[in-house]
Amino acid sequence: MTTPEQHTPRPLPYGTPEHPRIAVRGEARLEVEPELAHLGITVTARGTDRNTTLTDLTRRNNQVLDLLKTTGDAVERIETGTFTLTPQLSDKGRGERVRAYHGTVHHTATLNDFTTLGELTTRLADLDLTRVDGPWWALRPDSPAHREARRQAVRDAVQRAREYAEALGARLVALLELADEGAENTPYGGMPPVAGLSRAAGYGGAPEPAPALDLEPQRQTVYAQVNARLTMTPPAL
Repeated sequence: MTTPEQHTPRPLPYGTPEHPRIAVRGEARLEVEPELAHLGITVTARGTDRNTTLTDLTRRNNQVLDLLKTTGDAVERIETGTFTLTPQLSDKGRGERVRAYHGTVHHTATLNDFTTLGELTTRLADLDLTRVDGPWWALRPDSPAHREARRQAVRDAVQRAREYAEALGARLVALLELADEGAENTPYGGMPPVAGLSRAAGYGGAPEPAPALDLEPQRQTVYAQVNARLTMTPPAL
């Protein structure tokens, strides 16, 4: 005894002479202004005594955090990555003798206001034993640019299919499938780091503050791709 499912015709994975199928790919690539800038900040302390090294590291770390907080809403997020305190052993003598201690704390700061970025980068790099890397430019995950790229990719797919159909003297009939490949954005842009900026501890009077860097945001590339399958009327061959 047969079941109703056995009498239900299954859709063919290909077209038919009466309903030829067109398979196309739609693409879109946009160049847009970045929305965020990321800075990597590494605070360092060195010393022959563990407690002194930790005290220096804590003091310098607090200076960095206080400076970041003075920018108000311009710094959207501060994230601490890693903390290390490494004993460095002496190369000479017997036994494990600690020659010095090396401590680091790494932070990532995310800014949404680029008007203060140059000044902030310079002030951070002007702190003792503080390294600054960046900026890395980026878009927000929910940026409207991603949505616009996907829309343009769909329109591109339909336009390609229509051109193929018209070249055969036919017209599009129906959309069978639209497979979203997703929209891709290169995180953190390809801009070479501004820094590797750092200042070693010095002696004597306080130096003159360094002038603010002039940083130009790097435009971001947003890419989207979709695969579409459509049917058309029989071509006039």
